[in-house]
Formats: sequence, C-alpha cells, structure tokens
Amino acid sequence: MSTLLFVNGTLMRGLKLNANLNGATFLGAFLTAPKYRIFSIDDIHPGMFEVDEGGISVPGELYDLPDEVWERVEAGEPPNLYRGPVELEDGRIVPGILFPRAVIEAAGHREITEFGGWREYWTAREAERGAR
Repeated sequence: MSTLLFVNGTLMRGLKLNANLNGATFLGAFLTAPKYRIFSIDDIHPGMFEVDEGGISVPGELYDLPDEVWERVEAGEPPNLYRGPVELEDGRIVPGILFPRAVIEAAGHREITEFGGWREYWTAREAERGAR
C-alpha cells in the first residue's frame, strides 16, 4: 500500500531530510488552502498548524509513499511532528506533517508565516547571516 504526504519543510527536494523520501513518487509542488501558520522550531524545521483566521497558503510538495518509505520518514521526524489532515489549495484533504499549536505557543517558537514558507524563511535567514 501507499499513502500521500504533503511536506513543507526539511523533507522537500534539496533540503536535508529529502533522502528519507527515497522510493517515494514526487507528485509536484502544491500550496495549502490559506489557513495555516508556520513557526521555526529552533531553526531546525518548521512547525505548521491550521488557524481559523490569519493563515496563509503554505508552499510544499506532495509525494506518494510506499509503506516502508512512510516508516522511514516517521522514524526520522523530530519530536512533536505528526501526520494529520492538510487542505490543499484545490480543496483536497491529504495527509501532511503538522506540529501541535499548544507546543509551539508554550515554547515561544518564532513565527515565520510572514516569510511565506520554510524555503523563503531559510533563504532570508542565510542572507542575514551572510550580511553580518
């Protein structure tokens, strides 16, 4: 069997955990419905959760994963990330990687929604470091 998975962080092509998706089929770049906020979890990975207002369309990638690839992805995910429903811009609901809002708010992680996505945040962060 296989499952779909929407990813919006370090599992995306060219990023550090993408190798965990070896054996999965890349289905394309997609946007979520405009109802998510994103936070940087210690500048290691993003955490995304759904909101009733003030959300954006988060860019990411959709994959079809055989069960053994999902097991490898799940084993390689940092604490608190979990698979849950994500609404895409086209209205489809697919499994995606989410982070508990309560954990983000309790820990005071940096909101990066204004950057538009993890890649955009990381590019801005690296440019800022280079300017120092």
